[in-house]
Amino acid sequence: MPQSLACVYVHLVFSTKQRQAWLDDSVRAELHAYIIGILREMQSPVVQVNSVADHIHILFSLGRTLAISQAVQEIKGASSRWMKQRFPHQADFAWQNGYGAFGVSLTEASAVIQYIANQSEHHRVVSFQEEYRQFMIRHNLPLDERYAWD
Repeated sequence: MPQSLACVYVHLVFSTKQRQAWLDDSVRAELHAYIIGILREMQSPVVQVNSVADHIHILFSLGRTLAISQAVQEIKGASSRWMKQRFPHQADFAWQNGYGAFGVSLTEASAVIQYIANQSEHHRVVSFQEEYRQFMIRHNLPLDERYAWD
């Protein structure tokens, strides 16, 4: 086959370091736009992005030549540097070391888009830690809580 094609949707979730509430309304829209630009440059278009004060959700189509770990490293590194430069009062900003990346089928994409869009309502009743535990259970992944909450 001379042509290589891929359709891999990834629901990426990660927190600010120590779940600090860095992502307020004054930075959120610009941060989302910046991350969309990062992924666009990697030929990995964003389908949906949203955040609350201490974590972010991104649904994107993974570029066919890109590893998830490369995408995460670039998103977190570039956006962290940008946050510190763009918002000097956030000079201590950092993302947590880890992340969760979950495959999403085309048939589930609409539900994930809605889920991400409704983060502020969702987190009125469910903490980030509980949400993340639920993801681990749903995807049958082990969670070592000694390392999950840095």
